[in-house]
Amino acid sequence: MRSMWKGAVSFGLVNIPVKMYTATEIKNIKFNLLHKECKTPIQYHKVCPVCEKELSQDEIVKGFEYEKGKYVILEDEDFENLPLNTLKSIDILDFVNLNEIDPVYFMKSYFLAPGDYGEKAYQLLYTALEKTDKIAVAKVFLRSKESLAALRIYQEAIMLHTMFFPKEIRSVESLTELQQNIEVHENEIKMAVNLVNNLSASFNPEKYTSDYREAMMELIRSKIDKEEIATPARPQAPQVVDLMQALKQSVKAAKEENKKQVKTKQKKRA
Repeated sequence: MRSMWKGAVSFGLVNIPVKMYTATEIKNIKFNLLHKECKTPIQYHKVCPVCEKELSQDEIVKGFEYEKGKYVILEDEDFENLPLNTLKSIDILDFVNLNEIDPVYFMKSYFLAPGDYGEKAYQLLYTALEKTDKIAVAKVFLRSKESLAALRIYQEAIMLHTMFFPKEIRSVESLTELQQNIEVHENEIKMAVNLVNNLSASFNPEKYTSDYREAMMELIRSKIDKEEIATPARPQAPQVVDLMQALKQSVKAAKEENKKQVKTKQKKRA
């Protein structure tokens, strides 16, 4: 597994070199989009509508539209030179209890591993989090964005969860459906509570699987077994031209054309 980010965790005067690894992956079934007629995978191109040409990645820059049709261009160097401590550092701000953070704040999970010469400092932070039963709230700059983050113990490693800032979370006040006054009968409440209690259990993530993914894979396997397979139409190979043969035919055709022209002139003179 390749690290996606290298930097340091810092709190107080402690600086811990770390490497970051993606801890989760989406297990969706990937589909290719095909041309219905010939079953060939379609392609997407980045095209400039003014210059009418396809662009390479080197020809594309980032622009911020500050007015309609007017942009400020930002180069990679502009991002690297931002006056932020979090560009190459995970700055710990506070230590809090995990149950104080609503799950709505959490985004994506990453493993942190010790960087070069950081094994002892890493183990020190791991032990401190374990002994205090706390998690660290920090800031980090990832994928062109500064995020809040939570550092906590996960099995034998320190895990980092990127988090939303409070202003990035929408208010439920925009849901007009919740503004209605609905009365619920006491007996209905008792039945609902009993149902929740009867279905209560300890959380065991291993027992939860994607029924959709299993059903879709079974459908795909059955189509393969029945040979319901689409093969893309191959583009016709260009005909290989024998250069010498083409030249001979051209010379022959030219000579015949010259003979016709000579005969035509002779007839006119006669």
